[in-house]
Amino acid sequence: MDQSDIHRICIDDKEIILIGTAHISRESAETVTRVIEETAPDTVCVELDEQRFKALQYRNQWESLNLKQVIRNGQVPFLMANLALSAFQKRMGLQTGTRPGAEMAAAAEAAEKLGLQVELVDRSIRTTLLRVWRKTGFWKKTQIMASLVASLFEKSEINEEELARLRQNDTLSAMLEEMSRMLPSVKSILVDERDLFMAHHIRNAPGKRIVAVLGAAHIPGIKRLLHEEISTEKIEEISEIPPKPLISKIIPWVIPSVVAALFIFGFLLGDRQQVTDAALAWVMANGLLSALGAFAALGHPLTILSAFIAAPITSLNPTIGAGFVTGLVQAIVASPTVRDMERLGEDLVAVRGWWKNRLARVLLVFFFSSLGSTAGTFLAFHWLKDLI
Repeated sequence: MDQSDIHRICIDDKEIILIGTAHISRESAETVTRVIEETAPDTVCVELDEQRFKALQYRNQWESLNLKQVIRNGQVPFLMANLALSAFQKRMGLQTGTRPGAEMAAAAEAAEKLGLQVELVDRSIRTTLLRVWRKTGFWKKTQIMASLVASLFEKSEINEEELARLRQNDTLSAMLEEMSRMLPSVKSILVDERDLFMAHHIRNAPGKRIVAVLGAAHIPGIKRLLHEEISTEKIEEISEIPPKPLISKIIPWVIPSVVAALFIFGFLLGDRQQVTDAALAWVMANGLLSALGAFAALGHPLTILSAFIAAPITSLNPTIGAGFVTGLVQAIVASPTVRDMERLGEDLVAVRGWWKNRLARVLLVFFFSSLGSTAGTFLAFHWLKDLI
């Protein structure tokens, strides 16, 4: 690693050594170990939260995943986003022969070997993703989802030379400037807020000499923020999960209310045959499109049947979605095996692995059947409007 990736900063009586890394670089991992051994710091700070640290320590964490509980708690979208990001990073890592986060694991291992304290200085990944989602408008959310889907099909190649170029501040600055123009709120939460959070915790880490291992994109911001006073109140503010927007709470109730009102109006004042036709259209549009979604995810035949039956009902109930039913059915009738749990990370590197792995297929069933039911609801309004 070039010496330009290592930054020494003196603040009051502390010496802080920042190491800018690439998360899939073998050279980064080797440099991190060497710097820690040579400098013998009091504390090693790493760009991880507790969840990601445990994931690095326990690579078979998926074996203990309670999939049914994830579905019941409505955490499937969060899990899918996390898996998509991990799959993209792992695919890049395969090209350099280094698993994602290897330099963070190397930092923790070197610190443990020398009996040094390890500080996890990054904000919770769950908090970060929820802040992005709830502070972003509908169209920006669409762009984020499109980017995640596109990352599954990304075929770009990368090597250590390319990683060295990307670690350079001028290149990263240009990339972040572009992100600021396209998705300013996303860049602010993913980069700026985390820079603030990590700078605060690095500066307040115990000891006189601190080594901080960080992704190179965070180095410019953290170098600047280390010289500023960051209040505890500010850290608490950016650590909060924003409440759901009022509109997102209202919409799930508006659609069923409108549908129910249309049926009641048609039944009392309209043509009874027209009401029957509209009801049939509602059932077929919701059921068939949700079942088609389950089929596209290669769901079990019983899962596809459950999608057809459940979607017309769940679309009128804001508290439960079609994916909740289909995901649970798929998890029961085609339960993930130990092999699926063990090979989840490897399987998701390829797009077809999402359909091959039973655990991932449950998530796809949840997503596609929910999407089909939503599409069916809007399609059915073509017939429901005739009841007025």
